[in-house]
Amino acid sequence: MLVTEIEDRITDIINEDNPNQFIYDFMSVYDFPKATITKLKKGINNLSKESGEVYLKNRLFFKQVSGDLMQSFVDAKQKVDNIGSKPRYIMVTDFNRILAEDTKTADTLDIEFKRLPQKFEFFLAWNGIEKADFDKENPADVRAAERFAKLYDVVIKDNPNASRKGLNLFLIRILFCLFAEDTNIFEHDLFTNRVKQMTADDGHDFNDFVRELFGVLDIEKNQRPTDTPSWVNDFPYVDGDLFRDQHESLKFSVKSRKLIIDAGELLNWDQINPDILGSMIQAVASEDSRSHLGMHYTSVPNIMKVIKPLFLDGLREEFESARGNEDKLQKLYNRIGKIKFMDPACGSGNFLIITYKELRQLEIDILIELNNIGVSTMYVPSVTLSQFYGIEIDDFACDVTRLSLWIAEHQMNMQLHEQISDAVRPTLPLQHAGAVLCENALQVDWNNIMPSSKVDESYIFGNPPYVGANNQSDEQKKDLNFVFGDKISTGELDYICGWFYSGARYIQSKNSSFSFVTTNSLTEGKLVGNFWPIVLSMNLEITSAYQGFKWNNNAKNNANVTVEIIQMSNLQKNSNKYLFNNLGKKVVRNINMYLNEGETTIVYKKNGSPLFDIPIMYSGNRATDGKGNLRFSRDEYSNLISHASHLTSYFRKLIGGKEVINNTYNYALWINKEQFESMENEVILNRIDNVRSARKNNPSLRSTPWRFRDTRVPQKLMLVIPATSSENRYYVPMAFYDNNYVANNSTMVIYDSPLWLFGILQSHMHMLWLRKIRNAVEIF
Repeated sequence: MLVTEIEDRITDIINEDNPNQFIYDFMSVYDFPKATITKLKKGINNLSKESGEVYLKNRLFFKQVSGDLMQSFVDAKQKVDNIGSKPRYIMVTDFNRILAEDTKTADTLDIEFKRLPQKFEFFLAWNGIEKADFDKENPADVRAAERFAKLYDVVIKDNPNASRKGLNLFLIRILFCLFAEDTNIFEHDLFTNRVKQMTADDGHDFNDFVRELFGVLDIEKNQRPTDTPSWVNDFPYVDGDLFRDQHESLKFSVKSRKLIIDAGELLNWDQINPDILGSMIQAVASEDSRSHLGMHYTSVPNIMKVIKPLFLDGLREEFESARGNEDKLQKLYNRIGKIKFMDPACGSGNFLIITYKELRQLEIDILIELNNIGVSTMYVPSVTLSQFYGIEIDDFACDVTRLSLWIAEHQMNMQLHEQISDAVRPTLPLQHAGAVLCENALQVDWNNIMPSSKVDESYIFGNPPYVGANNQSDEQKKDLNFVFGDKISTGELDYICGWFYSGARYIQSKNSSFSFVTTNSLTEGKLVGNFWPIVLSMNLEITSAYQGFKWNNNAKNNANVTVEIIQMSNLQKNSNKYLFNNLGKKVVRNINMYLNEGETTIVYKKNGSPLFDIPIMYSGNRATDGKGNLRFSRDEYSNLISHASHLTSYFRKLIGGKEVINNTYNYALWINKEQFESMENEVILNRIDNVRSARKNNPSLRSTPWRFRDTRVPQKLMLVIPATSSENRYYVPMAFYDNNYVANNSTMVIYDSPLWLFGILQSHMHMLWLRKIRNAVEIF
């Protein structure tokens, strides 16, 4: 059940105003069996026989009272202590306030009764979830994203013809107003109260309300029209381009108005984390399923893996060496206010947000140190949003990034004042980011987005998209062709190569570096020889790298892939490099393209015959048959043969990488032209017709729709190796198969391999080489 569903169910229970039924309905929200609650209502398993009390062994002691609530709570605790069998929760209420205690953790709850829905997590131990674990999941962000999802769906449904830009801008503005009224940017609850006061319950005039409000928030108060209503003038001047564009008229309903009011009254917007919330909101607007909110969120520890070696460690080291020295501290303070940062695949902006927060905290630490050494200075801002740039192809994500940066700025302004009481930095009017543009990052010149001279200090970072060469859309292939031009062939490049090359061009001959997260495809096999020489030719080198680690985050479904982080800078002879892995940090003299310590030696794909007198390794047979029309699952095969047993000779067992590893197989239709011409089976003929349609634009294949594109088979035996397998295996799995089998293109195959070759390939020496050159089977 979603967080908001739990809150809404408890809200409904409170609104029903049925004191005698309350506790049973409340328990039904949690994981109590219906039979347990029914027995409790009948008194069968109620250990208390007093009116108004419910005592379920080990779970709950509840009492409804009409007198002194605190004394009743004390009395209830004493009663429980005397009985000896302590329930997890003690709970008393007069239905104006509620007092509760978690007897295991000693946590207490003392709130207005109507606020119970927002504190539902206090009782999650009934569901086997400890509150401390729930808090780790950033409940404020989950609540906000789920309520936003509901509002988003309702507004979209009510406005099917509205432009996406207009809808997104409206929703971003609503989110800002809700955050502003909870964090002292606006007067507390100002927006929600005005919605309740100035709009009708059915929402018919809500559009007029927001049009009038949004139309003046970009105008300073003394310049607003003289006929501006007083309730509108209660709102301050915002600026920051958030309210610059005209509001697009929308339709609203009872439901959408109520959802907006609920979001204001039921959520604690001051507790949200903008780096997480932004990703969750973006998921709301872009994912078909809402069960994976947060799945695109890059965790703070992973972001720190990128930015710490890139620039943050160096800045922190400079700060430590500057302690006690006013000149050095002031120099660092000025420096951090001039550095430029860009994420050219910024998504909802979490890399930029974390970087901004870290820089602002360093700014605060410098001011504290100046105060500690007796230097009295008037606060002058150093780090500003104008230093931060982003490129993102999704327009809504760009809006979310700007909103999240403004939220982060306000939070850091509050933190500044908390840590240095006489330092005040107003949030309004909103500051302008350097540039957060909705563009295709591979189709624009990054120098035009974030201009930087040879002496300017600038850094580029992020987590660009990984798409293998065989999975790229036509548009993505065009992007790579645009980036590389005629410099190299892009047919076998991963999509992320476009970001690495664009980053390399940007930092070339500048005081700049970049660091990107990438899958390990960029540092293994033939892609190394295809891609890296062009980057090395630009007089660049890898200055820091994280060897492969599992990419995970706080989402419900982690993107459980192995990734690496590669930082590149202009060539610095004799400088130390830093190599990170699960054992820690190692200082090295050089990092090669395989992210190992050692000389920059590239193993290139060798064309032609092997170096020695051994058979050639081929990629397995590619079907190119549409959507598996020449391939049959075991069930499909069995069903076909049960009705046409004479067709068994028309099939061979089909194996791929997964089948080798799991010791199983499927089936491939394997016939010649004569067999095709005499074929009468409708199932097979329909399949072949589908292949013909799939190959209609392929002149070399459309005349042979009855067979695989590739038709290699052994005379006797073939040694089959999965093209990919788990890096956790000590040996690469491989197996021999006879000529009754066909291997597909998720394997590498040595046809009619001698047995002794199997021994060499499985030798410890060969496995050591593979671990250095990973996936090197592709280059045999």
